[in-house]
Amino acid sequence: MRFHIISLFPETIEKYLSTSILGRAKAQKLFSVDYFDPRKFTDDVKIKRTVDEMGVLISLDVNAEDMGKVIGRSGNTAKAIRTLLRVVGMKHNARANLKINEPQGGLRPEATVKSLDQAMADLDL
Repeated sequence: MRFHIISLFPETIEKYLSTSILGRAKAQKLFSVDYFDPRKFTDDVKIKRTVDEMGVLISLDVNAEDMGKVIGRSGNTAKAIRTLLRVVGMKHNARANLKINEPQGGLRPEATVKSLDQAMADLDL
């Protein structure tokens, strides 16, 4: 089992988990804990908020190296962030959405746009 903890003071939590009964379970590798300090990512993260008739759109720009951490395995972290945004939006009678922008230098290959003639030639009809 793996836990992800986001804290401004991860060293405090780490000390607690290593000295308690949880420390023995952790030593036996019954679970693992990853600690994230949000202060480490403040220079690489840019958040833009846009309000229109559809609701609130939060656009998130991150460093290409951190994109996997933001999205998470199978998109679970991004889904959790979107769920939290929806809950906050419902609390304020607004619709909130998250858009994660692809960073420059990302791992996804650039999309190539083909002309109609090139697409037809690729079909080889």
